[in-house]
Order: sequence, then C-alpha cells, then structure tokens
Amino acid sequence: MPGRTPTRAAAPARTTTGRGLWPGLLRAARPRQWTKNVLVLAAPLAAGRWLPGEAGRLAVVGLLFVIASSGVYFLNDSLDVEADRRHPAKRDRPIAAGDVPLPLARVVGGVLAVAAPAATYALCNGRTTALIGGYVVVQIAYSLFLKHIALIDLAVVASGFLMRAMAGGLALGIPLSGWFLVTTAFGALFAVSAKRFSEAVAAGPQGGGRDVMGQYTEGYLRFVWQLAAVATVMAYCLWALDDRPATAAESLPWRQLSVLPFVLGVLRYAMFAERGVAEAPEDIVWRDRGLGALALAWAGLYGLALSGL
Repeated sequence: MPGRTPTRAAAPARTTTGRGLWPGLLRAARPRQWTKNVLVLAAPLAAGRWLPGEAGRLAVVGLLFVIASSGVYFLNDSLDVEADRRHPAKRDRPIAAGDVPLPLARVVGGVLAVAAPAATYALCNGRTTALIGGYVVVQIAYSLFLKHIALIDLAVVASGFLMRAMAGGLALGIPLSGWFLVTTAFGALFAVSAKRFSEAVAAGPQGGGRDVMGQYTEGYLRFVWQLAAVATVMAYCLWALDDRPATAAESLPWRQLSVLPFVLGVLRYAMFAERGVAEAPEDIVWRDRGLGALALAWAGLYGLALSGL
C-alpha cells in the first residue's frame, strides 16, 4: 500500500552443507589434487634411479608438497570466498559453504604455507627448500593477483607441475637434463591450457567462471594447447632419438620405440581437449583406460631402455 514502509529483504540462507568442521577441513585441502605429487618421482625415474633406499626421501618430498599445496588451497579459497558463493559448483566448497569458518581457514592456510618450507629445511637440502619455498610464494602471488593476468596465469599453474617434477631430482642430487625440463614444462602447459579451453567451452558465449577467462577466446586457448602439445612431442622425440654414442643400457632401441606410446598418449589426451571435456586432468589421467594402456606401454619400453636388455 502507498506509504507503507518497505520490508527488508530476507537474509540469505546459511550455505553450510552440514558435513562438519573436520570433514570440511579435509575437503578444503583438496585431497583429490594430491595425486599431482606423484610427479616427484619423475626426475629419478627419468634418470634411472630406482634404488629402494631413496623411496623414503621421495615420499617425504611428496608429503611436503601435499602440505604446501594444501596451504595454498586454503588461502586461495579464503580470498575467493565471495566469488565462490556465487558460482553454481564452487559454492559447495567447504569455506564458501560455511563448513570451515573463514578466519580458521586463513590461519590453517598460513600455518601450512609456512610449515612446508620450514619442514623442508629441516628434512631436505637447500635446493629442495628453495624450490618448495618458491612454490609457496609463486602460488600465493597467483591467488592474490597473477591469476587475473592472461597467459601469466597459465604459466604459473604449469610451473606448479614443473616444480613437482623437479623436486625429486633436487632432493636426491640428480642433475636435471634440459630435455626433461622442456618436455615437462610444455606437457604441463598443454594440460593447463586444455583445462582452460574446456572451461571456456563449458561457459559458452555468456562467459562466467574465472575473471581472466574474459581475456581469452576459445580459438586462442585452442592454439595454446595445440602449440604446447607439439612442443611436448618434439622435445621428447629429440631426447629419445638423440644419436649420442650407444651404451650397454641402450643396446636395443627401446628408448626410441617409447616415442610411439608417448605420442599416442598426447594425441589421446588431445581428443578430450578438443571435445572441451578436459576440465579435470586428474580424472582423465586416472580413469581413461586408453591412456592407462599407453602409459603402461611407455613405462615398459622405458624400463627396458634402462635395464640394458
């Protein structure tokens, strides 16, 4: 009626999922993402270091990356809490949903982010400490502002994979070859840009999702992941087909033959990228049987190359 005082809008309902604090803390650490840390095995395996006595040190490095990355996830979700609450999927994240109080999330994130480099200093060598410390600093910078800069955001996310792959080698004092670094770097960029392309496809013409996505087009992201895929294949082929003098460990061309499953694996993953369904790389890698078969074939051929058969 005219002159009637308008009633105040009702406060938004609580978004808590009711799952409890401790389950919320575990989910906020994103345990599904911990599988990325198996990359700490990459450099030792590439160098043929299969000594059982070194497994303990590699497990420690993997655990340290779990702590570091979990701290980053807490801090990132704390900064993005309001945006996540408006997102149809991310609103169910523990911090956005209210299962984990925002102040507690920031404290837990800060403690884990500091604890990871400190524990690395106590348990590992200086190079590994610098690497994990650098990882934390770069990822926090990403959460604060780098994720809003087109292309830089892709490079920073890809660097996280590269740092994991380097960590095992640094912890064991293994020299990291140039081809290993180039192949890993472009392989990571391939996966990250394919993920962004899939996000752009899912968002459609109306946009949405990450703020930085408005600076990309689907065509540009397709170009990036295709270029990265080509560079990954070329770098691996140049390493595998290197005509340096043969050694006893390379009496048969197992290393050269490993190119076939490697290239087919890249092409298999590119199928998911082109369809725009590569938003969750970890799900594709662990669940696709075709990729699993190609990975086993590659591992078998590479293992034969190292064995000297």
